Amino acid sequence: METVRLQLPEDNDVRVEEAIKTLRTNIQFSGSGLKVIMLTSTVPNEGKSVISWKTACSFAQMGKKTLYIDADIRKSVLVQRMKPDHETFGLSQYLSGQKTMEECIYHTNEANLDVVFAGPYAPNPTELFEESVFEDLIQHGRDNYDMVVIDTAPLGSVIDAAIIARLCDGAIMVIESGNIGYKMLNKTKQQLARTGVKILGIVLNKVPMQKGSYYGSYYYGKYYGKYDGYYK
Repeated sequence: METVRLQLPEDNDVRVEEAIKTLRTNIQFSGSGLKVIMLTSTVPNEGKSVISWKTACSFAQMGKKTLYIDADIRKSVLVQRMKPDHETFGLSQYLSGQKTMEECIYHTNEANLDVVFAGPYAPNPTELFEESVFEDLIQHGRDNYDMVVIDTAPLGSVIDAAIIARLCDGAIMVIESGNIGYKMLNKTKQQLARTGVKILGIVLNKVPMQKGSYYGSYYYGKYYGKYDGYYK
């Protein structure tokens, strides 16, 4: 298996670190047998990709061998943000038979963390996720890793996440604070529930933390400062 070096961002925000640790702990206490989890959102740009990545890193940092799968092959942002040190192959190439599984799983410079990049844009992601080779990848993750974290496309926009959910032990929805209405959120939740996957909960993201707001008044202090949305 090849190793890729990523430009891992340095986070100095205590609240972000604590929030991710809390999310990790809540996942661990959501029941036994949770090994493959997926994160989705209702619409694009709610921050699910960053939260997915940080969740995977958090599990790896506590010593769990973790596989991160970027399954948002319609509009992935991981390669752009992490800037791997050489050309990589990805999930779309594996699912379409262009590359083997071994060619698409990479060790990273984050200890205990392996990654499958999304690969080039594919015009037919839904059909690709229905292929048996995707099930083979998930089974490989179950057999060889302690945790598998999957970033999926927004469920309110496309059906990919619902197809992926049938192979997962649990699902988490990422919601941007103040941006998604109840009806839209409930529709996405119902669609996810119909897959039979266990819904672990919802992450409320981009919460306004400036001084004077409800959350800002609670958290504002020596270690927090002003905060108006971390995940972009």
